[in-house]
Amino acid sequence: MTDRIMEALSGVMHPAEGRDIVSLGMVENVHASQTEIKFNLVFKRKDPLSSSIKAACREVLEAAFPGYKTSILELVRATPAPKAAPVNPDLENLSQVGSVIAVASGKGGVGKSMVAVNLAITLARKGYKVGVADADIYGPSIPKMTGTEDVQPEAEIEGEKQTLIPVEKYGVKWMSIGYFARPEQALIWRGPMASNALKQMILQVAWGELDYLLIDLPPGTGDIQISLVNDVPLDGVFVVTTPQSVALADVEKSIDMFLNPKVDKHIFGIIENMSWFTPEEYPDHKYYIFGRGGAQNLAEKYNLPLLAQIPLVASISSDGDAGTPAALHDSPVFEALSGIF
Repeated sequence: MTDRIMEALSGVMHPAEGRDIVSLGMVENVHASQTEIKFNLVFKRKDPLSSSIKAACREVLEAAFPGYKTSILELVRATPAPKAAPVNPDLENLSQVGSVIAVASGKGGVGKSMVAVNLAITLARKGYKVGVADADIYGPSIPKMTGTEDVQPEAEIEGEKQTLIPVEKYGVKWMSIGYFARPEQALIWRGPMASNALKQMILQVAWGELDYLLIDLPPGTGDIQISLVNDVPLDGVFVVTTPQSVALADVEKSIDMFLNPKVDKHIFGIIENMSWFTPEEYPDHKYYIFGRGGAQNLAEKYNLPLLAQIPLVASISSDGDAGTPAALHDSPVFEALSGIF
């Protein structure tokens, strides 16, 4: 049926381009059930003709498949400008990546990796091409959280150059130092060795074409974070915290580091995790067991947006331990993170 859907959509012309939307590569992720047809309609930029093109899509599909509902997810995916020769050849594997975004915190235990994993899956469910680099090299948790602990990434070797092939699952490309060490193995590395390993996990990976590459940073404001800022072209940072005062104090140091003129990285905003506890049997109840309003006050102090508040629900932890992140279904986590993009 997919072929028939594509054939029908090939009759929809883009007036400005003079070609049909299928040949232009604007139709992606076509799915059909017994009652509904879903697909992504991808534009290279904000297009004033998008409404009329979507209406034309619905018209041809309703004519070809009477009784079916049509759901269209509109995406804007800017094509990166071609780069003939990167100034730094180490960045070649990032040449097709739209935005590189770090997920950071000043303190461990705030659920930063959980946020990074679920944010990636949320973006993938919305139709974006996403990759995640687990830069938390002292405590890599992404293999466990994605159920990929037993996977060994392959490598392509060309001369003296080795390129790692990311693991793909849940529509996301994953890379972590955890794939190359036993779960119980302590990585006893000094700063320079850790920084080099970090760069390999990001720069020597065949990411291919991505809309977003998320980098799960280790907590703190030390060598690894500074090395990343200097060597990887970050477009910005998401800062993760909990409402607790002790977490907010450390997160404030992280914000100060990224705002420092010597670092100068854009902070997109703050994501508050464990904002309140909600019993699954009483989904409308909120218990502010870690305090209330802390992230909002921090956001106002630094004139940053509070992007999301994620409730504490028991299934979030159990889903992560089982390798099936909560954002795979319409959970409170997915609902909270969906509003960021």
